[in-house]
Amino acid sequence: MGRTGILVISHGSRDPRWVAMVDDAVAKVVLPENTVIISAFLEIVEGRLIQDGINRLEELGVQMIVAVPLFMSSGSTHVDEIAYALGVQEEARTDTDLERFRVRVPIRMVPPMDDDPEVLQMLGDRIQTLSVQPARELLVLVGHGSREPGFYTAYRNGLTRLAQALQATGGFAQSGFALLLPDQLACKLSAWQRKYPELRPVVVPVFLSEGYFTKHVIPERMKGYTILYNGKALLPHPVASRWLERRIADALNEGSEAL
Repeated sequence: MGRTGILVISHGSRDPRWVAMVDDAVAKVVLPENTVIISAFLEIVEGRLIQDGINRLEELGVQMIVAVPLFMSSGSTHVDEIAYALGVQEEARTDTDLERFRVRVPIRMVPPMDDDPEVLQMLGDRIQTLSVQPARELLVLVGHGSREPGFYTAYRNGLTRLAQALQATGGFAQSGFALLLPDQLACKLSAWQRKYPELRPVVVPVFLSEGYFTKHVIPERMKGYTILYNGKALLPHPVASRWLERRIADALNEGSEAL
């Protein structure tokens, strides 16, 4: 079997700390033999975009590429357009500016993070630093979301499973989720406040890394509500590298789940 290239794809950011946290998680992956890994970005990080990553892996002589989307949800339209541009699926299910990438070797793509056990563990660790009295709290997970019908459903289903699992393991009185697209957060907080006036909301962002959404958008939309929130996203966390390792192992084993 020839050498395999692992192409980890995340969104990208103008904040160098955002990029550094992703790079650190990728750098700490323990790779199987005869593999090499590259961290690439959908946009913004010039010189390290997806085509740059493909080119670099092919220069290293790989005979197959495994693309790992480091995105929070299969409801992300970015994941869909990346799958189309890589040639993994025939058509994009939503509008995209991406053109097909130039790939000379076989490529496969694995699913994003969704409600995988590692995501539960990372969110659980973040919640422990925030929650004070779970039995008197309402756990609220906040995700990016999408207005596109099929993508919205994927976000909703994934966050629902995460919220229910974390409510059970954390001992919260109630749980729920809200999306930024469509704009649900303030509306849902109002409804929960009326329904559960005795419970204090604990709001946790389901985002890969801290940035504009966790620092500005979410706090702005919660103005006027009494909640617990610290804006901590998943990274940095050692389990992010373990998730990458498992996805890579899945892809390298015959019969594994793939897009």
